[in-house]
Amino acid sequence: MRIDWVELTGFRSYLHVRLEPESGINVLVGDNASGKTNVLEAIAYLAALRSFRNVTDVDLVNDEAEAAILRGNVERRESASLIEVEIPRQGRRRVQVNRQRPARSSDLLGHLRVVVFLPDDLDIVKRGPAYRRDFLDNTAVQLWPGSYLDQQEYERSVRQRNTLLRQEGRDADPITLAVWNERMSQAGAKVMERRARTVEALQPWVRSTYERLAGEEADVSFRYASNWGGELATDITADECADRLIAALVEHDHVDRERRVTTVGPHRDEPIVLLNGRDTRTKASQGEQRTLMLAMRLASHEAITEAVGEPPTLLLDDVFSELDRDRAGALAGALPAAQTFITTARSEEVPVEGHRWTVANRGIR
Repeated sequence: MRIDWVELTGFRSYLHVRLEPESGINVLVGDNASGKTNVLEAIAYLAALRSFRNVTDVDLVNDEAEAAILRGNVERRESASLIEVEIPRQGRRRVQVNRQRPARSSDLLGHLRVVVFLPDDLDIVKRGPAYRRDFLDNTAVQLWPGSYLDQQEYERSVRQRNTLLRQEGRDADPITLAVWNERMSQAGAKVMERRARTVEALQPWVRSTYERLAGEEADVSFRYASNWGGELATDITADECADRLIAALVEHDHVDRERRVTTVGPHRDEPIVLLNGRDTRTKASQGEQRTLMLAMRLASHEAITEAVGEPPTLLLDDVFSELDRDRAGALAGALPAAQTFITTARSEEVPVEGHRWTVANRGIR
C-alpha cells in the first residue's frame, strides 16, 4: 500500500500544496508551526474521515477558504483508489472514491490504512482506561473496517439510553429501557468480540517488538477488567456475550436509574497492559512506558499487515524528538518496510535514510 500523491486545498495552513512522496521513508523537516503535522493529519483523514487531533471538521478549513479539499491516490496490491473529500465550512462533508460517492462514508474505510505515532501516545499507557479502549477499537477498525459501524451503533445506543435515564431517572419507561438494553447488548457483544480478536492479533507482536526495542526479554500481556462479565476470550460467542451484558444491565437497573447513567458495558471496561506481571500504568518507569507504547504501535502495524496482506502507511509525528539516542536508534531499526512519513524540526534527530522534504512558507519542496 502506498500513496502516489496527495493534494491539500484550503486545509489547515495550506491554500494549496501537492506532495508526490517516495515509496519508502519521507522525512518532513520544518520549524514548529510550519505545517508538517497538517500533512500527516490530511493523510490520516483520507484513511479514517476524522482528525487524529480530535477536532471538528470546521477546524480543518483554512481561514481564507470556504472549504477544505483533500485528494489522494492510493496504490494497493491489486487495485488503486482515488480518494476525494470536501469539507465545507457549512453543510455536509462530501466523499468520493474513484469518482463515485460511497453509499455510506464508512465504506471508505480500508481503501487506505494508516498507523499513526503521536507524542501524546504515552497517554495510552499512562492515563485512564478510555485511552486503551480507544486504542483497541481504533486498531480493530484498521483490521476489520466493519467494526466501525458496530462501534457507532454501540455508542449511539449508550447515548440514547443515557438520555432516557437523564431525563426520567427512576421513572424511565421499562419498555423503552428494555429496547435500548437489547440494542446495547447486541452492539456491545460485537465490540467485545473485536476487542478480543484485536488483542489476540497484537499479543505476539507486542512482546517480540518490545524485546527488540528494549534489548532484553520481557513478558508483555493484556488483562481486561469488566464489571459485567466481558472477557478478552475468542471462544465466547457473540450471543453469549450479549446475554451477559443484557443480564448485567437488568441487574444494575436500579443503580442506573438512581445515577441517571449507564454504569455497565464495554464503555466502562478497563483494558490493562502488563509488563512482567506489573500494571504498566502505575508500576512501569517512563522509559518502559515509552518503549511499550512504541511496541504497541509497531505491533498494530504488523498485525494489520498480516491480516490484509500488505503494510499500512506509517505516520510518525515528531516522535524521535521525544526519545533518547538509544531508543531513537532502536525505533529506527525496528521500522517495517512500508511507506513512512516522519515529521521533525531537526533533521539530525531522525536516524534513518530517506527523502528529506523541506516544509516552509505554506509549501513543501
